[in-house]
Amino acid sequence: MEMSRLRELRRERGYTQIRMQMLTGIDQSDYSKIESGRRYYTFEQCKRIALALDTSMDYLAGLTDEKAAYPRSKRD
Repeated sequence: MEMSRLRELRRERGYTQIRMQMLTGIDQSDYSKIESGRRYYTFEQCKRIALALDTSMDYLAGLTDEKAAYPRSKRD
C-alpha cells in the first residue's frame, strides 16, 4: 500500500483528513493511521477512498502510476 500516494492525492484535492472522514465515513483518527501506514484499510475503505479522491484502487495500491480513475459503471 502506497501511503505517500494517499496523502499526496488528498493534498492535491485540497482535502483535510476531516473532509476525508465526511466523504468516506472513515473516522479521522483511523484515516490518519491509514495514511501514515500504521493501519491497513479494508477493501470497502479502499473503495470509498478511491471514489472520494477520484482515482483507482490500483493507483492507491501502487499497481499503476495512472492517477485517473477508470470509467465508472452506470448504476442507479
